[in-house]
Amino acid sequence: MYAIELKKLTKYYGKARGIIDVSFNVEEGEIFGFIGPNGAGKSTTIRTLLGLIFPTSGSADIFGKDCIEFGPEIRQEVGYLPSEVFYYDRMKVIDLLKYSASFYRKDCTKRLYELSEMMELDLKRRIDDLSYGNKKKVGIVQGLLHEPKLIILDEPTSGLDPLMQQKFFDIIAGENKKGATVFFSSHILAEVQELCNRVAIIKEGEIIKLEDIKTLRQDNYKKIRIKGDGLDTSTYQIDGVTEIVKRTKEINFFYKGDINKMTRLISTQTVHDVLIQEPSLEEIFMHYYK
Repeated sequence: MYAIELKKLTKYYGKARGIIDVSFNVEEGEIFGFIGPNGAGKSTTIRTLLGLIFPTSGSADIFGKDCIEFGPEIRQEVGYLPSEVFYYDRMKVIDLLKYSASFYRKDCTKRLYELSEMMELDLKRRIDDLSYGNKKKVGIVQGLLHEPKLIILDEPTSGLDPLMQQKFFDIIAGENKKGATVFFSSHILAEVQELCNRVAIIKEGEIIKLEDIKTLRQDNYKKIRIKGDGLDTSTYQIDGVTEIVKRTKEINFFYKGDINKMTRLISTQTVHDVLIQEPSLEEIFMHYYK
């Protein structure tokens, strides 16, 4: 049984595109990345998963149960952190969190205080006295206090300083080690690269790539830089070469193909230095968007 299973999930807002035929599975216990720029369809997918909006067609299951039909039951096992958090301003943090905990059929008191201490959250303050970053901390504690089996994160680190971001990552890694599945939506690729096992790339509402992180980086374009005198870009304009750029005594390009063929070509030239490296996840991401 999959933690998440989407089959041709489609959502239109009137005539406007939300998502189209989104299909993928998330294994139980994995950390799955979902990346794309703003407007690509990440939040629409998540809101459909949570039963907050209804799909136009297709299906979405969590732990083998339809997200719409079994929504209330499923949400007992799901923790959700939205990209932006909004609360009743006049409530104190502790009152809000205790109110949130009351929706679950378990005693969340111990975990509530543990998480608040880890995130350095002042429980006595009122919501309207908090900075945006501290409100985000409230959202983190709220989403995790019931120790959910599935954690859904939508741009979770916006508003957090680097120290709190690292604490947050440590908490998520700890929950995953205890068996929780994590669905991590972000446009910050370094975060996805650090945490996730697999990643889906969404573009204009459609999935354009689904791959594990290691394969995505290794089986992709190589990033090549050649330095030397009298270099000519036409020498390297062969099948598999893209984005070739010449600077003073230097040529840079991406190459996908037999690396032995490329090294043989380079060996026919007089060069001072050659660098062949894996592109960053961000460079891979931009390639798919181009």
